[in-house]
Amino acid sequence: MYSGDYDMIMDLKEVLSHHFKDVMVGLMYPFASYDAHELWHAMKGAGTEENCLIDILASRTNGDIFQMKEAYLLQYDSDLLQDISSETSGHFRDTLMNLAQGTRQEGYADPAMAAQDAMVLWEACQQKTGEHKNMLQMILCNRSYQQLWMVFQEFQNLSGQDIVDVVNECYDGYFQELLEAIVLCVRDKASYFAYRLYNAIHELGFHNKTIIRILIARSEIDLMNIRQRYKERYGKSLFHDIKHFASGHYERALLAICAGDAEDY
Repeated sequence: MYSGDYDMIMDLKEVLSHHFKDVMVGLMYPFASYDAHELWHAMKGAGTEENCLIDILASRTNGDIFQMKEAYLLQYDSDLLQDISSETSGHFRDTLMNLAQGTRQEGYADPAMAAQDAMVLWEACQQKTGEHKNMLQMILCNRSYQQLWMVFQEFQNLSGQDIVDVVNECYDGYFQELLEAIVLCVRDKASYFAYRLYNAIHELGFHNKTIIRILIARSEIDLMNIRQRYKERYGKSLFHDIKHFASGHYERALLAICAGDAEDY
């Protein structure tokens, strides 16, 4: 981040307040720096915001993660993997750290291996031992998206069930939420974030941090697709629901991001 951007952020923090300030400050960060900012505050505040870690690490590409880790080190003089290790625990931690390696295969698909992986996933959901959990997360974190598409189809053929339903039946807690997020992002990231926005607006009573983070992070990537999925899935537009719950400059800023013209706000 350039020093001029940092100075502008400091100025905005001084003259603005509340959620409007969070939006305008967030828009000043380059994408990798914003992800780093969100991860840092998710782990270094009072308690860990696990859902922030899930949203970011389950959805980013290898390139995104590489840039994010560099930004994290530069901005906070701290190693992202070490912080994840110290602030989380168990198989949830192991899976996050695997994702944060940024070593997912790209553009590789092998039908024979997909059948084998589907069998491993099925056994992992039945046995639920530590070793099986490790195998499950290794497959979901390291196979390419193209490979996992075939794995999920083979899993359906093998078990007669959708893998999301089976994971939700067999596991719980943040580990289950992370596994589900990975699967949903493999299938369609726009649908995943539409679901997360709807949940943040309607189930969590307009959870501002989640809404701001998703809108800013996806604003120049796939937010138009997210808006489309939101309308298709929930019957009302994202614009409608934001207008219903937000107001004033904060509402206008969120709507500007959704419209793709936040730079003109």
